[in-house]
Amino acid sequence: MFGSIGGSEVLLLFVVALLLFGPRRLPEIGRMLGKAVADFRRATNEFKANLEREVQLEDLKAAIKPIENAPHPAALARGVLLDALPAEAPAPSVEPAASTETESPELPEKKNVIDGGPSSIH
Repeated sequence: MFGSIGGSEVLLLFVVALLLFGPRRLPEIGRMLGKAVADFRRATNEFKANLEREVQLEDLKAAIKPIENAPHPAALARGVLLDALPAEAPAPSVEPAASTETESPELPEKKNVIDGGPSSIH
């Protein structure tokens, strides 16, 4: 409908603007128009960046969802071990290790002391 603006149309627009606003106001109007275009471009780029960021965030959420729904590795390991045991064999039970410390009635505070091994501080 409008097509490209040629050199003669630009010259005609400049002459009409000069006649309407005068030579003193034309630079001010040009500055205001330039600032408005710059603000519009900045807002457009900011909107586009926010939109792209939201799309990337949704893609990341979609990629993380299968990971969050996956079983815990410890549960997988337990399941593999239970599958490896024969059906008639009882499940292994974990018994607490026998304590080598003897309880002495004169020192009740040593009752709950746990030896941390060779790297423990005594």
